[in-house]
Amino acid sequence: MCGIVAAAAQRDVAPLLIVGLKALEYRGYDSSGVAVLDQGRIRRVRAKGKVREMEARYLAEPFPGGTGIAHTRWATHGLPTELNAHPHVAGKVAIVHNGIIENHVGLRTRLQAAGREFSSETDTEVIAVLIDEHLNQGMSLRAAVLAAVRELEGAYAIAVISRDEPGRVVGARRGAPLLVGLGIGENFLGSDAQALIQVTNRMIYLDEDDVVEITRDSVQVFGLDGEPVERTEHESELSSDAVERGEYRHYMQKEIFEQPRAVADTLESRLGPHGVLPNIFGIDSDVLLKRTRGLHIIACGTSYHAGLVAKYWIEEYARLPVSVEVASEYRYREPVVAADTLFVAISQSGETADTLAALRESRRRGYLGTLAICNVAESSLVREADLKLMTRAGPEIGVASTKAFTTQLAGLALLALELAQRNGLDPQRYAALCAELQHLPRAIENALQLEPAIIELAGEFIHRQHALFLGRGAHYPVALEGSLKLKEISYIHAEAYPAGELKHGPLALVDEEMPVVAVAPNGPLLDKLKSNLQEVRARGGRLIVFADGAAGMDDMAAHGTTLRVESGGDFISPAVFTVPLQLLAYHVAVLRGTDVDQPRNLAKSVTVE
Repeated sequence: MCGIVAAAAQRDVAPLLIVGLKALEYRGYDSSGVAVLDQGRIRRVRAKGKVREMEARYLAEPFPGGTGIAHTRWATHGLPTELNAHPHVAGKVAIVHNGIIENHVGLRTRLQAAGREFSSETDTEVIAVLIDEHLNQGMSLRAAVLAAVRELEGAYAIAVISRDEPGRVVGARRGAPLLVGLGIGENFLGSDAQALIQVTNRMIYLDEDDVVEITRDSVQVFGLDGEPVERTEHESELSSDAVERGEYRHYMQKEIFEQPRAVADTLESRLGPHGVLPNIFGIDSDVLLKRTRGLHIIACGTSYHAGLVAKYWIEEYARLPVSVEVASEYRYREPVVAADTLFVAISQSGETADTLAALRESRRRGYLGTLAICNVAESSLVREADLKLMTRAGPEIGVASTKAFTTQLAGLALLALELAQRNGLDPQRYAALCAELQHLPRAIENALQLEPAIIELAGEFIHRQHALFLGRGAHYPVALEGSLKLKEISYIHAEAYPAGELKHGPLALVDEEMPVVAVAPNGPLLDKLKSNLQEVRARGGRLIVFADGAAGMDDMAAHGTTLRVESGGDFISPAVFTVPLQLLAYHVAVLRGTDVDQPRNLAKSVTVE
């Protein structure tokens, strides 16, 4: 969601901060701003809308200064206006903040009673005023930040400057990511490695409740008690080239076409000619997986759909019970946890607030252990889980997740096979499934060849306002994911149902204006699905069927379109059939002229509840 960049350097930092904000635009935001210390003054520029609009204001009247902070805001408290945009200034202090302060109302009331005034509706301004109050009592900036954050309830990553301490930035984090970028004669703070990769690849990832002080020559990290702590330096594998669009029109299109490579990378050194290789989930995985008698999968959005597919796989092949739950619901109820249940958290960023909170809540609920399936090795989720599997998708810039989903499916397929082998799956069937999974990158490459046909098909959706997606078995979650992609980026209202549920309500919506998209692999449920589609056909509905050469689907073309997808087999077909649905959503959005990579109201990494 919101993005933070900060710097203490020997050179003017405003241009660097703006470049960093542009690298964070993929996260989703509605306003942006920069504040820099300039000869004892805080110089600030803010604007509603895109970073380029704020940048134009800065370029019209640029200001120097080697210490500064910058932010892209996704509105939570207060409307997306310039007045509510960060950085916020209070007295000597300027601050940027990601997260939500849950006790901001009480703090605001107390500060107002003490005579302090507020100019915005945000919870962030409360932190700025609180820090300024402590500065007025004679504290240093670091001491004032420490005192303030001890009073905060909720989640935050902050970066703070004071006009009385030029050359110094103080940051703190709890429940939202913050990292340090190490340079030569300059140091940085960022909410994401991508914000800093243009200036350094040397990073320090801060832990919960860390407070950090940077100058151009030093970095010091402290605990909430004010005592120094040691944090390890890492060299980021991210490259600036990895976040460029290249020949593609949008990041989303690029990331759709990166899927064969990303899935191959996820499987590499994990799946050999004789099966899943040992210890791919961590050095303790053998003990925990041997004891696993059930799984509880927690995730949000697209990752939740990946978990739903995994439920079908694990229950069929490993014969273990699996429950899948939306992370934002999990922490507010008291689930019954059966003995030897493995808790599995899935997240692209590893910083999703609801998923992180669920992982932490699971600690008190008696699970056997925790497993994170994630794309970011340095993320909070990965660092806090007992076991982990990195999906190796590389940077995903488009808000609508694509390669993260298929690499999550690849990782979950490895988990399903590992558990299946441990629980007595027939060796010949196990070997066949492993061979099928090895073929997945090639099968996705084949599915991408459908793009020209899908571009033609997308034209039928330009003036549509609604669509239905249908699937059965493990392809019902694929239908859910297809409908999510369409609504996310084209703004067409779309819903997905198990095809057998059509007659229990959704059929009332079907007419000649309602496209009905069906995922129809050749499997044991195909005949059932054909009957469901006949119900649509009988009511004049417009059918779009993605089929893998199954006999008897051609007659559906009289009331729509059938596109052939080479699934590669029942096991991998959910991942393969996802690809044409991604392409369909993408090209519909392009034709409708929407902001494909940064759809309205959405954020990439949702770091608030």
